[in-house]
Amino acid sequence: MRHLMAAAVALLLSVVAAYAADPVGRYTIHGTNPGGKGQYSGTVSVTKTGETYRVIWIVGGTQYVGTGIGDKNFLAVSYKSGNSSGLALYGASGGNWEGVWAYSGARQIGTETWDRQ
Repeated sequence: MRHLMAAAVALLLSVVAAYAADPVGRYTIHGTNPGGKGQYSGTVSVTKTGETYRVIWIVGGTQYVGTGIGDKNFLAVSYKSGNSSGLALYGASGGNWEGVWAYSGARQIGTETWDRQ
């Protein structure tokens, strides 16, 4: 019984470690626009594409598509939607991610939190 319990704990810890090991997954998001000018919510999905990540946000019916680089601790993403483009930087927070972003040429940043689904 003791060995079974130890094996179950080891399995659980490995699943938790893998779960927080990289940003791959689906998330609900909420954020604040640059300069604190309004809040928003939506979804984001992250998939591994070789050495990079493909990041797709859906916010207010608009799709933003990005390319990210990073690891289990951080994710930097350049993104584009129509004529808008920008840069975002996220840090791991357990299984979730928190970060900042800005449109190209901007002087202010927004904030964003990803909550794993």
